[in-house]
Amino acid sequence: MLSAWRRWREARALQRHAIPDELWQLTLLRYPFLALRSSDDLTELRRLCSLFLAEKEFHGAGGFVVTDEVAVAVAAQACLPVLRLGLAWYDGFVGIVMHDQDVVARRHVEDEHGIVHEYDEELAGEAMEGGPLMLSWQSIAASDDPAEAGTDAVYNVVIHEFAHVLDMHDGAADGVPPLPATERQAWIDTLDGAWAQFCERVDRGDDTLIDPYGAEAVEEFFAVAVEAFFVAPAALQREEPAVYALLRGFFRQDPAPMP
Repeated sequence: MLSAWRRWREARALQRHAIPDELWQLTLLRYPFLALRSSDDLTELRRLCSLFLAEKEFHGAGGFVVTDEVAVAVAAQACLPVLRLGLAWYDGFVGIVMHDQDVVARRHVEDEHGIVHEYDEELAGEAMEGGPLMLSWQSIAASDDPAEAGTDAVYNVVIHEFAHVLDMHDGAADGVPPLPATERQAWIDTLDGAWAQFCERVDRGDDTLIDPYGAEAVEEFFAVAVEAFFVAPAALQREEPAVYALLRGFFRQDPAPMP
């Protein structure tokens, strides 16, 4: 009986939040890395997007108007990482606050000596445990789709912030999403090793496919690596094969095209 009710509820949500063909095609044109997916993947992605739009509440800040175009653009990129995992990974929050421009946040940090430091930080997005999630449309529109040659760092704020959501699914933003106990240590060893080598490359001034921001902390390295995994998978597989294999196993996806 419960299963039948859930199927009815899902069918109702899909009908109420169906994405028009024209808007879906526009979204795929705007984000070519989505369009490269198989027809089966795109069918499932579109279905998840409708369910995502049914579950989440978008709010425009400072007079920003959240149009269907904006909502679908966010939904399509947010749902790609959970294509095989399911939307339950995003059950921990409901609200998505959209700003027109990046936001300046005042930060207060206490150091090891008890001294409080204050500074301003410009944010393109921010994911907080329990929500809401904040995004800047200016930065979403600036997200690029670099050539698979891997000469440019990948930038995709939606995938980045939703990677943090996945990371925090167990309550801690530490670069380690919820994993079986038998897999956790192997994940930490692989990611920490790759991060240490990445930090050395950034310190030398080397060009990296993964955004140099990942050198800030291992949890940021995880988030920017997820960006690269979905936006430029073949380039990530060449540059960071161990990281690619790690993410392939977790997301149950292998987006790099066959040679």
